[in-house]
Amino acid sequence: MVEIPNPSPSQLPSAGPRPPGGPPPAPPAATPPPTPAAPTSADVARLAGVSRATVSYVLNDATSVRISDSTRRRVREAARELGYVPHAGARSLRAGHSRLVLMPAPPVPMGPLYHRFLGELQTALGRLEYTVVQHAATGAGVDEAARAWAELRPVAVLVPGTGLSPRGVAVLRRAGARAVLTLGPDRVEGAHALLTDHDAVGRSAGTHLYARGRRRIGVVVPGEPGLDVFSLPRLAGVRQALDGTDASVTVLPLAPTEDAAAELAARWTESGLDAVFAYNDEYAMLLMRALQDAGLRVPEDVAVVGADDLMLGRLLRPRLSTVRIELPSGRELAGLVDRLVREPGGEPEVRDVLGATLVARESS
Repeated sequence: MVEIPNPSPSQLPSAGPRPPGGPPPAPPAATPPPTPAAPTSADVARLAGVSRATVSYVLNDATSVRISDSTRRRVREAARELGYVPHAGARSLRAGHSRLVLMPAPPVPMGPLYHRFLGELQTALGRLEYTVVQHAATGAGVDEAARAWAELRPVAVLVPGTGLSPRGVAVLRRAGARAVLTLGPDRVEGAHALLTDHDAVGRSAGTHLYARGRRRIGVVVPGEPGLDVFSLPRLAGVRQALDGTDASVTVLPLAPTEDAAAELAARWTESGLDAVFAYNDEYAMLLMRALQDAGLRVPEDVAVVGADDLMLGRLLRPRLSTVRIELPSGRELAGLVDRLVREPGGEPEVRDVLGATLVARESS
């Protein structure tokens, strides 16, 4: 057998000089730095000088085991120093369920009042060790959306509006959701219901305007798609308040633009209306500005009432009369969700959660 020696680097064939104008040789590929391993509870235990069980008790806020305040501080400081966070999947396996509360994104435009309420609820649930996730199933029907939510295996689902069916409730239950709640005007079979009676908003506005001597009352119905689930009950509430009286109600469709408001204001005098309930404060401010630009006086010629009691309405001149809408506190609703998670299996609960109070100011 003849052995062929390995060539030395100097014996390897050379590519030769680079021809004039040729491309430069490609640089050697950089080796990416290795990804550091995620810290574990064992790392936290070593740094804090405690057992892994103690780390688990402290970071999961267990109350069944007595642990000194100094030890709790040491464990939390070690976790912060290492950048350790508990594994949600492992925590779910130990508890037998997740700590995920899913809130589908509303299918209709929502104003500042709802967003403030949502922020309070998320904060309150976070204090109870839940993780709140908003989810949008764009273009999906109600049952398809429920299946998409079920894939995340939430322990609770809070659905605003009318985006859930009895079949969707069953899908979520089979996927492990211990509490399914709806927040809207109607009940859904199998789900806990937080009922929002928007008729009361319209009744408050209609009663107030009638008491102020107004008899030809317009009611703005927004042109934004999807808002009829709120605007039509409010319109019905005004009609209920004025039923059997000598007052009349005129429906006023209005798009949320300055041009549309100006066109409506230009026809106001011929309409003969002496008051308007403008669905909410945003529409009321839009229309009031257009009425004033058209030379009409508020409230002498036209009384204006909105809803939501936004801060901006108090800064207008005249200050805006409004219906203050009272939703449950985030802390109260978070406590309800937590109780339903811990005590599943009962009959669906039904609660009326929307209050309406007229706040009279100068515009009416």
